[in-house]
Amino acid sequence: MQKKILVPLATLVAAGAIAVGSGASFTSTSSNTISSVTAGTLTQHNSKADKAIFELKDIKPGDTVNGTLELTNTGTLPANFSLTEVSSTNGFTGDELTLTITDAKDAATPVYDGTFGGLEDGLKKTLGTWAAGETHTYTFTVALDAEAGNDEQGKTANAVYKWDAVQLTGETTNQ
Repeated sequence: MQKKILVPLATLVAAGAIAVGSGASFTSTSSNTISSVTAGTLTQHNSKADKAIFELKDIKPGDTVNGTLELTNTGTLPANFSLTEVSSTNGFTGDELTLTITDAKDAATPVYDGTFGGLEDGLKKTLGTWAAGETHTYTFTVALDAEAGNDEQGKTANAVYKWDAVQLTGETTNQ
């Protein structure tokens, strides 16, 4: 009886091996190299970072002081740049002390032209979209009116400025 079971079982195993070994099929494979993404960077270089843009002690009527700085988008991403007057004080009367801020790329259109401290504290002044590597040179011109009277003696004014860069809106890239 044992022989009767073994012979049919051996026949089935041999038939299965022949069926598997003799079957033909087409195959194809492909692969891709490593697919990846890398985050861009958003950085800036300020030629006078953590320093005063201008400083003039003992200003007198008719004096002007110019302070200049270069600001560069040193990141890899384009960005929207802005200037904020963080805080300011102006002890001078009315518009005796003025401030003009110009960008050398468009000196004909000042970024600001008015009373010193007249930029609204905390309000960002839009400077535009800058490409990676783009540099702008800003000149701050402060002037005490040539007609300023004796009542302006001993007065002071100061301001703190901050430059911001914000990434552009995200976008979809199809490849």
